[in-house]
Amino acid sequence: MKLTPNFYRDRVCLNVLAGSKENASTIYEAAEGHVLVGVLSKNYPDVATAVADMRGYAARIDNALSVGLGAGDPNQSAMVSAIAREVQPQHVNQVFTGVATSRALLGQRETVVNGLVSPTGTPGLVKISTGPLSSQAADGVVSVETAIALLKDMGGSSIKYFPMGGLTCRDEYQAVAEACARYDFWLEPTGGIDLDNFGEILQIALDAGVSKIIPHIYSSIIDKVSGDTRPADVRQLLAITKARV
Repeated sequence: MKLTPNFYRDRVCLNVLAGSKENASTIYEAAEGHVLVGVLSKNYPDVATAVADMRGYAARIDNALSVGLGAGDPNQSAMVSAIAREVQPQHVNQVFTGVATSRALLGQRETVVNGLVSPTGTPGLVKISTGPLSSQAADGVVSVETAIALLKDMGGSSIKYFPMGGLTCRDEYQAVAEACARYDFWLEPTGGIDLDNFGEILQIALDAGVSKIIPHIYSSIIDKVSGDTRPADVRQLLAITKARV
C-alpha cells in the first residue's frame, strides 16, 4: 500500500473532496492519479464507522486518501488521529496542536500530516492557536519561521494555510510560501480557491521555490445538487497544473 502522494513532476498534488466512492474513483481518473481525495471525519458518527468506510475509498484510489477534519473543525482533531492510525492514508489534515498525535499514532513518517495555521493580517506572522482549546483562547501569533520549526518538531510535513479567501491575503500567502521554500517545508494553500484563481495561487508557490504543493480546491468545484466534485473541473485543474509546472 502506497503511503506517499503521487505528485505531478514531483511537485504538485491536488486535494479535492469526494461525495461518494464512485465520485472518488472518477476524480482519481480525471486527475490521472495526481490527487488526494478528501473524506471528512465529521460525516461519521464514530471512528469504527469512519475506518470501515474510508478503507473502501482507499481501495478504489490506490490509497490516495486524505482524512479531513470538516471545515478545519478543531473538535475533530482526536477523531482524525484515531482514524489515521487504522487506515494509514496518504494524507492527514490536522489542526496545529494535533500534528504530533497523528504522527505518533501513524507510526511512520511517509504519510503527509499537515498543520493548520491561519492568516493574521500581517505578512510573516501566522496564527497557530487552531486546536480545540487554543482556538477559543486569545490568538497565538508567531512568525511563520517559528511555526515551521514547531511543525517539524511535531513530525509535520506541511503548513495548511487556511482560510486564505482566495487571493485576499496574497502578501501573507507569499511570505508563507517563501518561508516554506527557505526551510524546505511543504505548503497546502486552502480556502476560496477556484478555477479562476488557482493558476495564480499555484504560481506564487512555484515562484517562491516551494518543493511540494498540495492545493485544496473544495466547494467551488462541487456540484450543489449531487454533492459530488465535478470531474471536468478536476481535469481543468490538472491542465492548469501541467501548464505551469
